[in-house]
Amino acid sequence: MIRRKFVIVLVGMVLLSSHLVESAATMEQLAKSSEMMRTVCMGKTKPPMDQVEGLGQGKFAEGKEIMCYSNCVLEMMGAMRKGKINADGAIKQVDMLIPAEIGEPTKKAFDICRNAADGVKNSCEAANALVKCLHKNNPKYFFA
Repeated sequence: MIRRKFVIVLVGMVLLSSHLVESAATMEQLAKSSEMMRTVCMGKTKPPMDQVEGLGQGKFAEGKEIMCYSNCVLEMMGAMRKGKINADGAIKQVDMLIPAEIGEPTKKAFDICRNAADGVKNSCEAANALVKCLHKNNPKYFFA
């Protein structure tokens, strides 16, 4: 469940960007939304399930599919756009959508990781760099 919290955060941000919610979602609502995002991104990028599940445990495969899966999730929630990290946008959305117990550590991790993909030209590789940084700086609440 802990590894799902990161995607839950990401899904919440997607909901905000599409104006579907006006206040912070509950963990249950975010969990349901995260399943939708996982399904969409897995369908697009076709990573092995064990690699997706491994992300939350700090197991980072270097294959194209899993790195592009991370990019899909991060782009859907607005934390990345065309290989560039949008930390400020992610942080603002956390305030509005994520319960405080996971929101503060998530915001701190995004702030610390805002430059994690500097110099990386490939969008999927840039997303992989961000995911690794987010996990390093917020492993308790990380999930992708």
